[in-house]
Amino acid sequence: MMTNMEYSVSQLEQTARQIRAKLVEMSHYGKASHLGSALSSVDILVSLYWKKLGLDQNTIKASDRNRFILSKGHAASALYAALAFKNIIPKDLLETYCQQGSKLEEHPGPGNLPGVEAATGSLGHGLSIGLGMSLAGKIKKQAYHVFVLLSDGECNEGSVWEAAMFAPAKGLNRVCVIIDFNKWQATDRSCEVMALQPLKEKWRAFGWNAMEIDGHDMDELSRALSSIPDNPEKPTAIIANTIKGKGISFMEDDNNWHYRIPNEQEMFRAKEELGIL
Repeated sequence: MMTNMEYSVSQLEQTARQIRAKLVEMSHYGKASHLGSALSSVDILVSLYWKKLGLDQNTIKASDRNRFILSKGHAASALYAALAFKNIIPKDLLETYCQQGSKLEEHPGPGNLPGVEAATGSLGHGLSIGLGMSLAGKIKKQAYHVFVLLSDGECNEGSVWEAAMFAPAKGLNRVCVIIDFNKWQATDRSCEVMALQPLKEKWRAFGWNAMEIDGHDMDELSRALSSIPDNPEKPTAIIANTIKGKGISFMEDDNNWHYRIPNEQEMFRAKEELGIL
């Protein structure tokens, strides 16, 4: 069911700018943190939803649909925005983000929305859930693919590496992990908290086909995703080098925006930089 939709790089980049502007609004009005983590993942999500997954209103609940799991659940606002801009959920729902009674919770909840495959508030669970879905597809002889977006800090979790061993052991080749490698976690540089590097070589040693790319280069992202065959020999790991707070100069690589919420002046300044007012 792999569908390579035809969108130009400039169209994808414009969509990413629009989503980033919306994320700043959502953080401001919803009084919700984790904006920097959401901004670093936008280009990855746009490449997946507009070029690879083949998901829309008609296919989002199909039994043979491709699955996407946002394992770094603290970036839920970016997932909600991607679903809305893809017209899978109503765009006006974004205005309710983190409001009382809203379906758009700060971390994604199960069964709340089409396109939210799992609850991923606690880190380290998403890959195992995705592998369970992949194993189910293999048993049912369904050829869908499962994509899982991890954070680099999440790779501290032992459960990630247990799952990394499980996939090749069970021949779960239709799985792709993308690591949003923005070099930060909540309180420090991710590579100083744990010895993550060399990350690509680690995944290869665990039996995965691994590659390293610029996670903000739409052309490079598209080529990496397009290089995954329908029936690959191994599961795939893409280490996407990103910048926390990408797209907004005063947020980029500043870990204060893991928890900070933009005030009104900062919101308008960010939108002005993005050219979306």
